[in-house]
Amino acid sequence: MSLYNTSIMFAALAVAQSVYLPEAAKGGELEEVRPVFEHVLPNAPGKKLVALVVDYGPGGKSDAHIHAKSAFIYARVLSGEIRSKVNDEEAKVYKVGEQFFELPGSRHGVSENASTTEPASLLAVFIVDEGDEPLTTSEK
Repeated sequence: MSLYNTSIMFAALAVAQSVYLPEAAKGGELEEVRPVFEHVLPNAPGKKLVALVVDYGPGGKSDAHIHAKSAFIYARVLSGEIRSKVNDEEAKVYKVGEQFFELPGSRHGVSENASTTEPASLLAVFIVDEGDEPLTTSEK
């Protein structure tokens, strides 16, 4: 990844951390997804970077899902603890500051708040082909 692309990704992280509002995740079964950054990558024709903050209330979770076929995803926990399972890997709990990634074509079987009493959030940064939509498709 070039220095320019790395700079854009860290800028997205900074924006996401500055707009995160812990009170946004107040409970419930599903997640709240908030877009925080989107930009075409000028040195990678046909690609764009999209950053989203996913807030989970206590006990909140996402349905099992897949992402756009071209999507490479970097995820970083912003608050709380997130339990994640990608493809055939074992489910793992990630704490604040820890990160994981998903390769194109991956299945995200588990993505949830590991706590039933505290909110949690993560930053999801997608590098994806322009026009490859939707970014996420539920398996339900």
